[in-house]
Amino acid sequence: MQITLKPIGTAHTDAENIPRHWTVSDVEGTLVIDPNYTEGLSDITTGQRIVVLFLFHKSPPFSHGLLKQAPPHRKLPLGVFSICSPKRPNPIGLSVLEVLERKDNVLRVRCMDMIEGTPILDIKPFIVNEEALPSRENSC
Repeated sequence: MQITLKPIGTAHTDAENIPRHWTVSDVEGTLVIDPNYTEGLSDITTGQRIVVLFLFHKSPPFSHGLLKQAPPHRKLPLGVFSICSPKRPNPIGLSVLEVLERKDNVLRVRCMDMIEGTPILDIKPFIVNEEALPSRENSC
């Protein structure tokens, strides 16, 4: 099976120091989306949070030795699927960003953890429904 993904846009920021995760980031920047997709942005509003899927395009190729990694804030290695490392079998990242402004095909956002030129793969709404979440007693 072959899977082909085509970026829908590119992330841009002037920040020199990018935090490792969106939850600890105040970095602002823009997502410039291909003008062919502008109509798909029509209901995104200021103050909204969006989920952005992107490609870790500068990440080194994945190898078996990267299945366990020690993040900078941990002493012991953890499995790659339990951490947010950019060194992954499929180098896909996920961030939840705050929309500061939308102008045509450009979204000005905050909480960026993407470097300049990062390819954007998709944008989805950030939806939290507390009632739909499983209770602690019934969770897997």
